Amino acid sequence: MEGDELTEQETALYDRQIRVWGANAQRRLTKSHILVSGIKGTVTEFCKNIVLAGVGSVTLMDDRLVNEEALNANFLIPPDENAYNGKTVAEVCCDSLKDFNPMVFVSVEKGDLSTRGTEFFETFDVVVIGYGSRSTKKAVNEMCRKLSKRVAFYTVDCRDSCGEIFVDLQKHKYTKKKLEETVECELNFPSFEEAISVPWKLTPLRTAKLYFAMRVIEAFEESEGRKPGNCSLLDLATILEIKKKLCEANSVSESHVPDRLLERLVTGNTEFPPACAIVGGILAQEVIKAVSGKGDPLKNFFYFDAQDGKGVMEDISNSLTS
Repeated sequence: MEGDELTEQETALYDRQIRVWGANAQRRLTKSHILVSGIKGTVTEFCKNIVLAGVGSVTLMDDRLVNEEALNANFLIPPDENAYNGKTVAEVCCDSLKDFNPMVFVSVEKGDLSTRGTEFFETFDVVVIGYGSRSTKKAVNEMCRKLSKRVAFYTVDCRDSCGEIFVDLQKHKYTKKKLEETVECELNFPSFEEAISVPWKLTPLRTAKLYFAMRVIEAFEESEGRKPGNCSLLDLATILEIKKKLCEANSVSESHVPDRLLERLVTGNTEFPPACAIVGGILAQEVIKAVSGKGDPLKNFFYFDAQDGKGVMEDISNSLTS
């Protein structure tokens, strides 16, 4: 992301942002390349925010054809059917995002993210997977870690009025303000596989119930060969059985994962737009911090539940096994 200084046009357009985080941070943003896969409500909010912030480029991957389901919480898809008839979600969202900020290069990459090799991710600085399967998140995260440069990796998922963000910045160096001084800091992040492999009995008692519930849902979808979010109340009995097995394997009480919470996650297939706005906004904020190298990053899970309005950050890493 090192390169030329900001152009006169960029300086004028991003003047207010430059006053907040400085010209160097804005320059790093304008040189960054972001890959985004899976464009539903929360990811739509994220894309809008980073395009307005002035990243260099955004590459979209989502080959689903636009239908009534895709319209839910996705304000980048126009209501006129003639505008999207026969087009994919990525293609329609690409057209809309270009209007938000013509200085950001927005493009579409066709194909399945899970089939891409390590070299595909070399051109990106940030990879965001929305609504991906557990196996895809593991595989892509590991490929990003094998690259010679650091690639910031994020996953996001919203179900009903609940949201989850995962962050892996590997070895991340950044600066932050402490009193009147600017101090340099460093954090080490675990991979997605390392984080979800931490035994439940070693996690703090206050750990968000959503963390465990999402692991149960992922296990169900993987064992049944389902696409993320493709479950209903009819699957609840099977999901509760998986929960019981996971709790036994981790030597914790079944109360670790409330049945009522699992029921909400499997029946709430329609995204809740206010939750999408909050979770997508926080994800965009974290990507901007990671790219600019300014401010404490989120480490390494974030959870939001609109029922109580709380956002919780959880540091779940292999340090808990020490």
